[in-house]
Amino acid sequence: MRTILTSALLMAAMSASASALPLASIQSRPEPAVIQVAGGCGPGWHRGPYGGCLRNFANPAAHACPRGFHIGPGGRCRGNGR
Repeated sequence: MRTILTSALLMAAMSASASALPLASIQSRPEPAVIQVAGGCGPGWHRGPYGGCLRNFANPAAHACPRGFHIGPGGRCRGNGR
C-alpha cells in the first residue's frame, strides 16, 4: 500500500510540471505563409522548359529580328500582331 501511495504521489508531482499546451510567443507582425523563391533559381532567373535556370532577359545581339518582330514563314522578320 505504501508503494502505491508513493508512486501515485510521485506521478502527481511529475505531471504538475508538464503542460499539454505551452503558450506561444506573441509576435508584433505575422510571418508570411508563402515565401517567394523565384523557382529556386534566384532573382533575375526563371525555370526553363527542362528544369534548368535561365536569365529573365535575352541578349538582343543573339536574335535574328529586332525588338517587336519575330521570324515568320520563310524565315523573314514580321511584326508582332500581324
